[in-house]
Amino acid sequence: MEWEEWEPIYKKILQDFGYDEEKDKEASKLALKYAKKQIEANVLKKFIENRIVSICGAGKNLEKELKNIEGTIISADEATSILLKNNIVPHIITTDLDGNIEDLLEANKKGSILIIHVHGDNIQSLKHISLFKNFLLTTQSKPFDKLHNFGGFTDGDRAYCIAKHFNAKKIKLVGFNFEEPRKKEGKDLKIKKRKLEWAKKIIRNGNLY
Repeated sequence: MEWEEWEPIYKKILQDFGYDEEKDKEASKLALKYAKKQIEANVLKKFIENRIVSICGAGKNLEKELKNIEGTIISADEATSILLKNNIVPHIITTDLDGNIEDLLEANKKGSILIIHVHGDNIQSLKHISLFKNFLLTTQSKPFDKLHNFGGFTDGDRAYCIAKHFNAKKIKLVGFNFEEPRKKEGKDLKIKKRKLEWAKKIIRNGNLY
């Protein structure tokens, strides 16, 4: 998804949640200061283009569905912890750094490429960027410099947009539960449900295949 296609969706999300676009831009500028060296986005092509891609969400059903994983594995942030416990190292991780940082670091050291998403609500977590190798940055707002925007809002639907952008042969959703998000300390469950509604809408409008 190109920025011109994503921008009207982004504007609706800003309106729905009351997010501040200027704060997203501020976070983007700060993230670049922490990012010493990013990989080129085209590196993702060899993992995705013309391949089966399994996107793993952190739903309660993930462990039961691990047997359905095939091809390239993209993990949506918190799903990484579950995959590692089952001795599965994802090829790619989409994260805005609100998952388990130690698990993200472990996966990164074992070869996972991190696609770190930057927005106004995760400014305090951006300092962790300097800990990672083999990563690239995506922004919620208009991309500039070495920041990309392939579309997507939550870690899960953003992974879907990335897989589609790089022309995956087939995309499988594993461990997704749009109706019952996992409870997490410090997170508003009602807000999480609203975010998942957007995720489902973005994926369905993208014609899951």
